[in-house]
Amino acid sequence: MIEFEIPKPIAKQKYLLQTVAEEMMRPHSRYFDEHEHEIPWDYINFMHQALQAVGAGSLAPAPTEGEEKKEEVEKKKYPPIGYQSLTFMLETLSWGDVGIYLVTPGGGLGAAAVEATGTPEQKKKFLARFRQEKPAFGAMAMTESHCGSDTSAIRTTAVLDPETNEWVINGEKIFVTGGKISLQDSDGLVVVWATIDPQAGRAGMRPFVVEAGTPGVKVTKLEHKLGIRASDTASIVLQDARVPFENLLGSPEIPKKETKGFKGAMATFDATRPLVAATGIGVARATMELLKELLAQQGVTIRYGLPRQKLTSVERDVIDMEVQLESAWLLVIKAVWMADNRKPNPLEASMSKVRAGDVVTKITQKALEIMGPVGYTRDHLLEKWFRDAKITDIYEGTGQINRLVVARNLLGYRGKELR
Repeated sequence: MIEFEIPKPIAKQKYLLQTVAEEMMRPHSRYFDEHEHEIPWDYINFMHQALQAVGAGSLAPAPTEGEEKKEEVEKKKYPPIGYQSLTFMLETLSWGDVGIYLVTPGGGLGAAAVEATGTPEQKKKFLARFRQEKPAFGAMAMTESHCGSDTSAIRTTAVLDPETNEWVINGEKIFVTGGKISLQDSDGLVVVWATIDPQAGRAGMRPFVVEAGTPGVKVTKLEHKLGIRASDTASIVLQDARVPFENLLGSPEIPKKETKGFKGAMATFDATRPLVAATGIGVARATMELLKELLAQQGVTIRYGLPRQKLTSVERDVIDMEVQLESAWLLVIKAVWMADNRKPNPLEASMSKVRAGDVVTKITQKALEIMGPVGYTRDHLLEKWFRDAKITDIYEGTGQINRLVVARNLLGYRGKELR
């Protein structure tokens, strides 16, 4: 039987996070939008302490002795909820402010890459830094100036120095979300994708953990962006950057038919694309709530339950927007449920990303249209959310690329057969 009840541990977490979003994020949205690249340390330090106090990845309060048995019952009643819990967390924080959410301390996409491709020993070693006393951040560096969506065409190289048993990495990465805060403003790390054998194509791709303070690694540029302006987007140059042999995630071996390196990159996206979609859902939900509030102030209420022909144009628009939002959210929940239950989800992950990217863009745009000059001005956050929304359709695989992934999975084509 399908159940739509939110598991109690997640409900507790969501209640606490909603308070954080309302009190520590939303009031500062405009400031950090106007002061791009200024780091919201008050939020970061609070969240770091909160996450450390209750265990990374959860903000649910620790159970009392009397609640322990109830918690055991909950564990038996509900399936694994790790990714689902994280999804509700991201959606709620993005409702507060998606740019500020993107500087929440933790491993981020870098940790996701470690989880997807690292050995148990590597996971234990590299993820431990995100549980230390000071906040740390993780990022992933994939995109290069000559290849955006075609991640298999990367040219950054990693060559093993047999004398020192170190990997020497050379190349340049662009559009690295959180690159500066991971490498310069914290004791974090960036997972850099490079090729150990350019002749091997995709099979030569490997992820390397590049830690903050590594000589030869330099942040060369910060992008000035349309939205999510509290989060830095950096260019990183690696010039003879040396990392230990064990910083290569997974195996350095390249059997003739091996494509594990590229598959590791895709496995990372399968885990994180629904999470990115959830951030867009948060922005769309914030937009819908404010839109209905502003309409109510003008005496416009939505009369649910009436035939469409008896509704006004605005009422039909709002109801359609709500339907779109709910459908996108259900796709996200399905994708993360599959991830929690260790079910392959490349199709569902890409579907959720495509749908959320479309929906948040359309909802924020339609909200501006409905409110007219009021929406276009800076009196409210509608125009900011419109600017924040578009990135959902771009990073971690553009809408076009994810549509290709969906088509390939539905039709049974390989990448080289359907481009």
